Amino acid sequence: MMRKYAIYKGLQKPLIYRGFKGKFIAWGISSLVIGLVSGGITGALTSMYLGGAVTIITITGGLFYTFQKQKGGLHSKSRHKGVFVHPVNFQSHGIPSEKLL
Repeated sequence: MMRKYAIYKGLQKPLIYRGFKGKFIAWGISSLVIGLVSGGITGALTSMYLGGAVTIITITGGLFYTFQKQKGGLHSKSRHKGVFVHPVNFQSHGIPSEKLL
């Protein structure tokens, strides 16, 4: 008699946290951290108000950029619009062009 064991197959659903999916969760967290660090350094070197403004601008800009990239999909793809005509070059296949006519 064969024994059967349960196999864990993962989450079975894509990982989503507050609207971010997959790798974009890390992008969102990194934009938060970069905003806090840059705002903190700016606030320490200049003024607290300028540091707060840099923090808010950096975080909102990073999250907006992340949402825009997420709309494009998980992988970066180039999307070309238009009609492309590829010329046929029979010389590269060893067929002389005189015999084609």
